Amino acid sequence: MSSYQVALAFEDGITRFVTCGPDETVADASYKARINIPLDCRDGACGTCKSRCESGSYDGGDYIEEALTDEEAAQGYALPCRMTPRSDLVLRIPTTSDAAKTAAVRHQATLVGLERLSGTTVACTLELDDRDALAFLPGQYVNVAVPGTDVTRSYSFSNGPAEGLVSFLVRLTEDGAMSSYLRDRARVGARVDFTGPMGSFYLRELTRPTLLLAGGTGLAPMLSMLEKLTTQPPGHPVHLIYGVSSDEDLVRLETLADYAAVIPGFTYDTCVKEYVTERLEPEHLHDGDVDVYVCGPPPMVEGVREHFRRQGVTPANVHHEKFAPTGAGDLVGAAR
Repeated sequence: MSSYQVALAFEDGITRFVTCGPDETVADASYKARINIPLDCRDGACGTCKSRCESGSYDGGDYIEEALTDEEAAQGYALPCRMTPRSDLVLRIPTTSDAAKTAAVRHQATLVGLERLSGTTVACTLELDDRDALAFLPGQYVNVAVPGTDVTRSYSFSNGPAEGLVSFLVRLTEDGAMSSYLRDRARVGARVDFTGPMGSFYLRELTRPTLLLAGGTGLAPMLSMLEKLTTQPPGHPVHLIYGVSSDEDLVRLETLADYAAVIPGFTYDTCVKEYVTERLEPEHLHDGDVDVYVCGPPPMVEGVREHFRRQGVTPANVHHEKFAPTGAGDLVGAAR
């Protein structure tokens, strides 16, 4: 029998991964990994550990209805003390990582790739000292320590979780700490530390049409999601709208074309000096039966929400990641 990977997504954005052996409950695997998820009875009687499964299949086990009602079970809730995975899972845990006596993991890596994609965008590629120690969900980010300083910046993965190296897209700003490092001091072979993964902006199981809206280097987490989709069987249509402020800021277009060739039902549009909402057509919204992922500056994210309100459309789900400039000129949040 197989073992499965379970992502425990905590309320503070920290995600930890545990491996469940054959017929092992999620709670047992978590405690074996020294992650103390909420738990009282361990036999499905109290409901303390009740969590929502966002992706994957499982056997819910035996429990009493006072702990988990049929309605809750139909909505995807389960009891980690009783559930055993039948595939990899993503489970939202109703507490913080600190309360579970765990934290984001620190990773060490070597800079092996530094590519200037445009005047404002750099692609960074890292080789981890221990790649097997890092797992992440497509769309998540990490906090990267700027070498030679005491500051960190947040960047979303631009590659899929199964790839050997990890990569990021970084927007260069005039006086930013990371921007200055990449322009003036960064060299292949440099050592880099980061912690993570983090964030609740990640690809859920595709159960309906999906719309991806990216602004600038907000493309990074979308690329990670698309890479994941190359490994999944054909399903619902996925459409990406990618907007930038100038022609030279359009990057990774060849990659998008490659994905369109191998992911059934995937299409994309680009726009320059326009709001991404200007490229939104009624067929992209499927009368509200659509899951939407938005990553970009706060005005863009709010503009998308306002567009939905004006159109009178309420998507089934809207997941978003905002990023905003710091006083030092860098961008913080995810997917810079």
